[in-house]
Amino acid sequence: MGDDSAQPRRDELATMILNMCERRGLYIAASESLTGGLLADAFVRIPGASKVFLGSAVTYDIAAKAAILGVDAQLLADGGAVQAEVAAQMATGTAGLYTRPSKAGHVIGLSTTGVAGPGPDGDKPAGLVYVGIALPAGDGAFDVRTYELHLNGSREAIRLSTVLHVLRHLSTSIPSAAPAPARRA
Repeated sequence: MGDDSAQPRRDELATMILNMCERRGLYIAASESLTGGLLADAFVRIPGASKVFLGSAVTYDIAAKAAILGVDAQLLADGGAVQAEVAAQMATGTAGLYTRPSKAGHVIGLSTTGVAGPGPDGDKPAGLVYVGIALPAGDGAFDVRTYELHLNGSREAIRLSTVLHVLRHLSTSIPSAAPAPARRA
């Protein structure tokens, strides 16, 4: 992810998130569009991440969001990939994609979709980003949260800032996720 000034904070947040998830019996999976793997890197650069981080699907292509994650194809056709509902469906689709029977009800789904720039994408300005977080809520349900971001800077700065925002939102959201089981599977 480079040696940018946000790296120490990113590493600190990722470490804290991984530790909180491990204590609570939670796992993390991601789907990334504009971040193209940077969110996964924020986790896997931390030693021991494999105890919690399951993987990331880079669904940069709009059709991949429907084919791999199950995002509604009509929603994508009507409004494109840069909208809150797409981020929500990406997050829940990701949690489902990475859930195995032993992890059912314990996978947090994350998503990023937006315009990194340098210019707009149709009527969507550079820096418009949606982040999705699907938290296990018990009985197979999810508490889905979406966040709209308006970021400035270069393409790389927008992508890196998106990752930092995901980590910040996730770090404050984990306490409301379904409680951990007595033992991790």
